[in-house]
Parts: sequence; C-alpha cells; structure tokens
Amino acid sequence: MTSTFHGLQTAVRGMTTHQSALNTTGHNISNANTEGYTRQRVNFNQTEAYPAAGRNAPSKPGQIGTGVEAGSVQRVREHYLDDQFRGENAKFGYWDGKHQALERMEDVMNEPSEEGISQSMDEFWNSLQDLSTNPEDSGNRSVVRQQGHALAEAFNTTSDSLKSNQRDLGNQIGQAEKDINNMLREIDELNQQIASVEPNGFLPNDLYDKRDQVVDELSEMVDVEVEPEESKGLADELAEGAYNIYLLDQDGNRMGPGDPDPIVNGANLSFEEMNIEFQDEEDNRSPVTDVQIGGSSVGDQILDVNGKLTGMIEAYGYTDDGGEAGLYPDMLSDLNEMVSTFVDEFNEQHREGSGLDGETGRNFFTYESTEDAASSLRVAAEIEDSLDNIAAAGPDGSSGDGSNALELANVKDEELEFGDSTDDVQSFYEGLIGQMAVNTSEAEQMRGNAENLRDNVDHRRQSTSSVSLDEEMTNLIQFQHAYNAAARNITAIDEMLERVINNMGIVGR
Repeated sequence: MTSTFHGLQTAVRGMTTHQSALNTTGHNISNANTEGYTRQRVNFNQTEAYPAAGRNAPSKPGQIGTGVEAGSVQRVREHYLDDQFRGENAKFGYWDGKHQALERMEDVMNEPSEEGISQSMDEFWNSLQDLSTNPEDSGNRSVVRQQGHALAEAFNTTSDSLKSNQRDLGNQIGQAEKDINNMLREIDELNQQIASVEPNGFLPNDLYDKRDQVVDELSEMVDVEVEPEESKGLADELAEGAYNIYLLDQDGNRMGPGDPDPIVNGANLSFEEMNIEFQDEEDNRSPVTDVQIGGSSVGDQILDVNGKLTGMIEAYGYTDDGGEAGLYPDMLSDLNEMVSTFVDEFNEQHREGSGLDGETGRNFFTYESTEDAASSLRVAAEIEDSLDNIAAAGPDGSSGDGSNALELANVKDEELEFGDSTDDVQSFYEGLIGQMAVNTSEAEQMRGNAENLRDNVDHRRQSTSSVSLDEEMTNLIQFQHAYNAAARNITAIDEMLERVINNMGIVGR
C-alpha cells in the first residue's frame, strides 16, 4: 500500500524540479549577451516507480509513478560545428594575417601615385633628356642632380619603410608567440580545474564555456584539433573531460616532433610551450629559423599550418634552403637587385661620357653593397661637389655635346639582366608592383571567402548554442505554469488530508 503522503511527495518533486528549470532559464536570460556563453537546460528524469522490482515487492496490478527530478544541467552545444568553425577560423586567420601584411606593403610602395618610385624615375629620365638638348646649362644640370637626389631618396624611403614594417611584423610574431602560450597555459589551467570538479559528479558548464572560448581564439592563430580525455572518478556521463590540443597541417593531419605530441596534454595536465626562434634574437628583422613545441622542433612544418601565425611568418620571412624567403624579404631583395643592376648600367654609361672639364670615368650614383643597394643609394660625391662633373657629353667632350645625356636617358629602355629574367628597369619594377597587387587581391578574396564560410558555420553554431530570449521566455512561462500546477496539486492533497485527519470518525456524535 502506498503512503498517505505519496502524492504530496510527488508534487514537491515537481515543484523543486521546475524551480531548478526556472533558475537555469533565468541564468540563460542573464547571460544572453555574454560572449562565449552557451545556453543550458535541465534534463528531467522520471523518478523510480513504486513499487520497485523485487521478490519481496508487494503485489500490485502495476507500478505507480513517483514524479520527476532534475538529473543534470547540460550545455546545448554541437561539437561537430565547433570543429568546423575552428578549421574555417584558422583559414581566415592565415589569409587575414597575409592580407594585412600585403596592405601595409602596398601603402609603402604607394603605386601608382605622384610620390612613388615610378614617378621619380620618370622625372629623372625627363631631366636627362632636357639636359641633352642644352648640356651646358647649369639649370638643367642642377635639375638632373636634384632629380637624382629625389630618385635615391625614393628608393631609400621605400626600403627603410619596408624594413620598418618588417620589424613591426617581427614584433607582432613575438607577441603572437606570447599570446599563443598564454592561451595554451590558460587551457591547461582550465583543464586542471575541470578535472578537479568532474570526479564529484558535477558539470562545470561555465568552465567548459571559458575553455571553448579560448580554444576558438587559439584556432585563429594556429589550426588545432581538440581531443577530449575521458573523465575520472564518479563523473557524470555528460562530463566533457580535459582537452588535448594538437596542431594540424593543411591536410588535417596531426603534426609535431616524432609521434605527434599535443601542445596541451589534458591527461597528464602538462603544458607544452611553443617557441619561435629567429636567426638573430636581437635583430627583429632576421628570418624565422625554427618553431619548437616543448623543446622539440617542428621546423618548416609550421608553414603547412593554417592560422594567422603562419600568414605573418610567410610575410615576415623565414629560412629556406639556407636562404631567406617571404613577402618582405623577396620585395627588399628585388628592390636591391633592381637598384644595383640599374645603377651599375647607368654608372657604366656615365663613366664613358665627359663633364664640362673633359674628364671621363666618373660615377653618378653610389651604393654600399648589392644586399642593401636601395637603402644606401646616394648621388656620388663628385657630382655633389660640382655640377660640371655630370657627364652629359661624349668621350671627346666637345662644346654643346649632349649625346651622353641622351644615352643615359635611354638606359631606361635597355634590356638588363635581373636574376633569371631579362627586362628593362621600368618594366621590371612594374612587374614587382603588379605581382604585389595580384598577391594582395588573392589574399583579400581568399580572406573574404574564408570569413564567409567561418561566419556561416558560426551562425549555425549560434543557432544551436546561443540564448534566444523568445525561446527562454516561452520556457519561463512553461516552467512557471508547471510549478504553479504542482503547487495546486499540493493544495488538493492537503484538502484530502484535512478530510481524513479532521473529519473522519465524527459521524453520529
């Protein structure tokens, strides 16, 4: 026989369970605008029916329900969409880092414009042509020297600005290294906190949210895979466990030294630090030579990883077969090759001509080394000393001869050897600018595509995990009515008990 108070207990369970649901709904509403928050729900479980199965159980035609209880408070989250989001976020980070570096490079090159190298070269050629028509005019000679200064300064400024941007990019890589390590360290600490809570049967949902938010931020810097570890002790079946974090290459394969080692190992609760090594640690323009995880090298494999870190390293510069490669090193190298090749040819032609004093063999430009030609380009000291030393005339130095000035102006159209290619200096420079524009356009397009894919996945993810105030208000009304109904049930049972306790046995008195 069931207890007289059986229905009362069932109603009380209904009230307490729906009160838990109301509290969770209020928690969701309060965190509707909290970044990284995942909505939660109370899982309702039927309590064990009466009587329980057993050999000594009383004979009953059937079991009677005993009500409901709040089983667990669970996050509503789809981990498959998390994995998709992080993969797309890494691709976006890679192209975003590359695009930002190329945009800054475009700002430095400033082409086409009236202040760029191309305009300075045109004005320099024009001044030489003007000099060829009136070679003895000091005004024309002064303009040639002044335009030579302007051209040298244009190369100097461009080269120095590229180096400055490269230094800034090196500083950003150093900061990215610190940020990545801080995020890994934070994930490791969250792993430890979660591992201390789960064995007691609790679900630390807020810690889960914080950890997933950090992993999302990490995924923009490097492409990662999350592998949960099985929870220990008396953990709830919904417990998510500690995270192992692995680096992934562009094919989605785990990478690392030897057998792929996790960056953060949740099982052993150990933290593996990422360390970026430069060729010269004191020179933040020296190339990246290695990336290490926990003291073990992953070498140039880091270039196979999507993420903003790789995009920045590819732009900044890295060692490749003993040399230096990257967007900025390549541009600086091409500029230096352009300057040294052009100046060598220009000086050779200038040495063949003679100044107003009839002397030959003078250089017009000078630079310190081929590796730093653009930054060190100057007008030669002999030209600085006297305008008469500009070799506008041919070797014989006859009065009114401007033939060599015309030959100097024609250097711009001569086919020169630039590494493996043959081109005139203007076309070579236009090729550099064109390739830079193509690279920037590609990076911008790929960045936009990756951003759209990432946002689409995030939209699907948020439609599952984020708080909908309309839905929460509906739940609030639903749970409130259920709570009120359970309270009304208690009132009805109370009236029944009042009848049994106070009004039975008084008939006939």
